[in-house]
Amino acid sequence: MRVDTPTNRVERTVTDESGSITVRVITYEFSPPPASRSIPQLARFCVVGASGYAINLAVFRGADALMPYVPAFAIAFAVSAASNFMWNRTWTFAGADGRPHHQLARFLTVSLAALATDLAILSGLVELAGAGKLIAAAIAIALVTPLSFLGNKHWSFGRA
Repeated sequence: MRVDTPTNRVERTVTDESGSITVRVITYEFSPPPASRSIPQLARFCVVGASGYAINLAVFRGADALMPYVPAFAIAFAVSAASNFMWNRTWTFAGADGRPHHQLARFLTVSLAALATDLAILSGLVELAGAGKLIAAAIAIALVTPLSFLGNKHWSFGRA
């Protein structure tokens, strides 16, 4: 088993309010596992995105049989966004600073902007261009992915 060397050591002293207890706290930051370092971040984002893409289209196909396509797409998007957040936080942007709930809030903001753009493209392709719903959904997702990557890289998981 290989053990990585810490990349950063942070030491601080914490004292309680009464001043009776002082504790020295030492934390270490580790770089992502070697396999992650060898795969470029954009490639990792695309792998996570591809899994989210497959999840999105599968859920959309199932939900579309039960309801109108716009809410079906929104549900599919929410399911894939949950998966994407988990994998992007733990693998794609593993070395990013930030509290999980702040990252999640920013991730959801980026995701909602992506969803709005996705829905505009989807609706335009279906209603105006007469494209099939599944093909239109696939095109919409592919067109919005680069913007989503940039938003997540620089804001959701960007260094504080």
